[in-house]
Parts: sequence; structure tokens; C-alpha cells
Amino acid sequence: MVAAVIASGSALAHGGVVPAEPPSIINLALDWTFEPAVVLPLLVAALAWLRIVGRVDRAHPANPVPRRRTVAFLAGLVTIAVALLSGIERYESALFSIHMVQHVLLTMVAAPLIALGAPITTLLRAATPDIRRRLILPILHSRLLRVLSFPVVAWLVFAGVMWGSHFSPLFNAALESPAIHDLEHALYLVAGLLFWWPAVGLDPSPWRMSHPVRTMYVFLQMPQNTFLAVTILNSTVVLYAHYATTIRSWGPSVLEDQQIAGGVMWLTGDVLFLAGMAAILAGWMLHEKAREAIADRRVDRERAAIRIREARLAERLASERESR
Repeated sequence: MVAAVIASGSALAHGGVVPAEPPSIINLALDWTFEPAVVLPLLVAALAWLRIVGRVDRAHPANPVPRRRTVAFLAGLVTIAVALLSGIERYESALFSIHMVQHVLLTMVAAPLIALGAPITTLLRAATPDIRRRLILPILHSRLLRVLSFPVVAWLVFAGVMWGSHFSPLFNAALESPAIHDLEHALYLVAGLLFWWPAVGLDPSPWRMSHPVRTMYVFLQMPQNTFLAVTILNSTVVLYAHYATTIRSWGPSVLEDQQIAGGVMWLTGDVLFLAGMAAILAGWMLHEKAREAIADRRVDRERAAIRIREARLAERLASERESR
């Protein structure tokens, strides 16, 4: 294989073979690989979700799992597949900018989509009372999860993973070692799920935030993401030895590619954080409308009760006058 690659004019990077041709929309979208360690867990998760949803729907036909939650959860799994199995995975060891797209997909697209599926709520509804009591609730109420799900901790974990991975030996090591690379992907996805769990607010959590606090929680993450992106964008030195030593005959220079990666993090990050805040604000408005509707129904019931009492009082007074 190496001889064939050399003969075709490609170079062997530390993290894998550099493709002979530059990336394009077509090869990024259509050049998929089959990696059992990724495909099988995603397939199991999708089938398990559909089975759980079917069980809930059969048990509660009047209150089934909203279809939008299934769409969101499955879309999250598809996003993970796009990040780790499509042409993006093929080019991420050759271009830092493509690698950045991969990380944005995991942390800013796949993670909030999975959170929008409300998997904990759905699992609680599908589980038997015994499983809920013995397994699920002890995990949810565990000290570790209470600490990790605390919004300040989740916020710091997300920011810490972003800064720590980009400005530590981990990033370059992940480009050199498939095992560390897989660990890095898992770290990004877990950090994203921890961050978006309280922000989305559909699943039960030891800590609940109001809509205004959730909006501020997401908003405050945007400046640190921008600062990190601008730091990468304005760096005058190549940050990762892997890309500096990778030989390719196409595409931007290593420093230009690094600047593009910083731009991707900056622009897409800001857009997705703003989209998240807009979604939270929209949910806030719907929540307030629902509360107003409940209050209006309560007032209507109280007014109806008053009218009934007034009518009964009028009837009693009329009967008393007639008896005189």
C-alpha cells in the first residue's frame, strides 16, 4: 500500500495516507469508510432508540414520544457518522481545517441534537419501575453525576476541553495515534453532551436552570470560543508538528490551513451558539405562553365557579322572597 501511494505521488502522514487529490464537496460527501468501532455502536444506539420509543408509544398511546425528539436523536447519530466515517475523516489528518470541521460537528451539532432527543426522559419512561429504582435513578443521583452536571462545572469542562486539547500535546498525539484519536473524539462528544444537557433542559437533571439563565449560560461560552479561535487564527507559528511534517502537493500552506481552521471555529461556533440561544429564547416564549394558557384556564374555572355560586345565591334569595 505504501509503495502504491508513493508511486502515485502521495505521502504517508504519521496519522495515515494523505489523499492524492484535494478535498471537494463530492469526495467529502461520498468517500465513506466502514469502521466497525464507529458503525456498530451507532447502529446499536439507533435500533435501541427505535425500540425504546416503540415501547413507550405502545404503553402510552395518548402520550407518545414526540416525533421531533426521534428526528433530533437520529440526526445526532447521523452527524457523528458524517464526522467520523465520511470524507471528513479521510482528510482530517492532512488538513487542520477539516479536522476543525470534525470537532465542530461533534461538539456543536451532534451533542445538542442528541440532547434535544431527551434520551434520559425517554429511557425513564420505557424502563420498568424496578430498573428505574435500581439502576437509572442511582446513576442520575450519584455524586459524580451531580458534580459533572452542575452548570458551572459543565461549562468549565467544555471550555477546558477546547483549550486543553488545542494547546497541549494531546492534539498532536491524537494525529499520530489512532487510539488517542478515538479518545479525543469521545472527549469532545462527552464534553459537548455535558454542556448542552442543562442548556437544552429537556431531560431531568440534579440542577435546573430557568430559560434566562440558560440563555446566559450559552452566551458566555461564545466569547471563550471566539478568543480560542482568534488565538489559533492569529498564530504566526504552526501549532502542531504533525501538519508541519505532512507532505502534500495540493491545498493551502500549513499556516494558511491553520488560519482557515481558526476561522471555521470562530464563524461556525458563533453561528451555532447564536442558534442555540435563539432556540432557548423560542422555548422560553412557548413556555410563557403555556403558563399563560394554564393561568387563563384557572381564571376561567374560578369565574365559572363564581357564576355558579352567584346563580345559586340568586335562586336561594328568590325562593326566600317567594316563601314570604
